[in-house]
Amino acid sequence: MRARVPTPRSSQLSKPQSEAKHLPRPYKLRRFYLPSEVAVHSTKDDCWVSFFNQVFDLTRLLQDNYTSDLCDPIVLSAGKDITHWFDPQTREPKTFVDPAKNITTVYSPLGPYLHLTPPEPDSAFNQILFTIPWWKDAQKYCIGSLTIKPRKIRLINMLTKHEDVLEVASEETINEILDRYIEQNSHSSSYTWKRLGRELNMDKNLAQNDIPDETQELLELGIDVDDYIPAIHLYFDDDLTIA
Repeated sequence: MRARVPTPRSSQLSKPQSEAKHLPRPYKLRRFYLPSEVAVHSTKDDCWVSFFNQVFDLTRLLQDNYTSDLCDPIVLSAGKDITHWFDPQTREPKTFVDPAKNITTVYSPLGPYLHLTPPEPDSAFNQILFTIPWWKDAQKYCIGSLTIKPRKIRLINMLTKHEDVLEVASEETINEILDRYIEQNSHSSSYTWKRLGRELNMDKNLAQNDIPDETQELLELGIDVDDYIPAIHLYFDDDLTIA
């Protein structure tokens, strides 16, 4: 008998399919996510994808349909951008005319996936007909936006002289960047954030605080962008000079 090729779901299987209710721990919602953040959610039990600069958490969708082979293309694409699956004008799945059958069918390079309308109606057609497709159900699955441009900043703690390089979303306010930095410094909200001696507006983003993205200029000059990462200085608010 020919051996069965394992599917993306079965190759990651840790429990019987009937018990497949592995959900990741709760996470902090953000307005903007980095591609590197999406990339780590790349399994059947923790599946994020991005398309049209939106981030969707499809973990629950996969768990609710775990026995279906239609999950496989989504699992294979977990942690990746799948904008190329969709028409940029309609934002619906791309289609093409199948030359063999001369019918319009969905372009799905990894195979048919959940909620696609089959080219020829079958027993599941009526259920699909009255289901909001996951790619249109932002209220249920969308957790935020994918940043248009990630940026690096160098945070210099003027009290300890310690430096951290942090990757952030260019759209994020300084307060949102502070929230990211809490993982490295739990007291980061006790500091005044400054750039070149000027206190930053915490409700504005980097560009609005006159910290422009100079990546293109650096590349044109042949300078490694990692050799020039803008610095923000953090000054501890308590006056430690008083005994």
